[in-house]
Amino acid sequence: MGYRVAVVGATGNVGREMLNILEEVTFPVDKIHAIASRKSIGVEVSFGDQTVKCEDIAQFDFSTVDVVLMSVSGAFSKEWSPRIAAAGPIVIDNSSAWRMDPDVPLIVPEVNPDAVEMASRKNIIANPNCSTIQLVVALKPLHDLARIKRVVVSTYQSVSGAGKEGMDELFDQTKNVFVLGATPPKKFPKQIAFNVIPFIGAFQDDGYTDEEAKMWKETHKMLDPSIKLTVTCVRVPVFVGHSEAVTVEFDRPIEPDEAREILRDAPGVLVVDKQEHDGYVTPVDAAGEFAVYVSRIRKDHTVENGLSFWVVSDNLRKGAALNAVQIAQLLDETGVIKSSSGYRSITV
Repeated sequence: MGYRVAVVGATGNVGREMLNILEEVTFPVDKIHAIASRKSIGVEVSFGDQTVKCEDIAQFDFSTVDVVLMSVSGAFSKEWSPRIAAAGPIVIDNSSAWRMDPDVPLIVPEVNPDAVEMASRKNIIANPNCSTIQLVVALKPLHDLARIKRVVVSTYQSVSGAGKEGMDELFDQTKNVFVLGATPPKKFPKQIAFNVIPFIGAFQDDGYTDEEAKMWKETHKMLDPSIKLTVTCVRVPVFVGHSEAVTVEFDRPIEPDEAREILRDAPGVLVVDKQEHDGYVTPVDAAGEFAVYVSRIRKDHTVENGLSFWVVSDNLRKGAALNAVQIAQLLDETGVIKSSSGYRSITV
């Protein structure tokens, strides 16, 4: 018994990854639909051995499906997610539109699976920001061990976080920089090839960007509102994979070996941490993988109970598509949705 599943935004980077991962994890799909805007009608995408043609969102009958994975802009989701949810299926939305809505659960299955109990309120579940996901997966087991008081995070975010246009801009600038000179920036505010940009999103009145604010707001909602966070988000010339330098202050001492042991047993985490020239993980190593990798765990000698470490994950997978599919798996495991062979409804 499987589900009727629709992927909205199926032609984008994350939409295609959603289709790939649904097949990779053998999520029980009876029928798959690829949904996109009118300009993409008929565009073919892959789902395992199948080739699926995109259908027009404006013409699609969402009452015929059980689960909808959304990979669209926040504005588009604000318009369409309530309409889709009202038709019956549960919506798992990857945009920022619903993350801070008090009636919409924001879920990372390794961190706060019980939040799925709120799914019936609006029939919408929000997928967190890609950088927040990998951060909280690493923080949760440590927070359970000793309460986290404060976190300092600097991100190193790949251009795929800005979509295909961001990847194309890095490729074109890198190719041309030694020949014709780097092409002028369009997607990013400054040249991204051979450069780093300490700015993602839009500036707020306090000098932080909204991308940075997302990380502490979402961490507070999912993990603990008492944790203090300060964040600097940086775009780097990497195609796939976000990295984070993280410093954590706890309410009691934790030894690095103790943290390694806890993290090795934590769901979704892989520890690669040896004091050798290759004893750590980079974005290239993490690309195409499911895990959140933690490396370089060490004491922070500037605070009484501090640890510093390095976190890397594939932002298109765990940072977006995989987490959305894992939410769908959670809905299946907890009985929040029924298969298409039976009565379809939210049963929380």
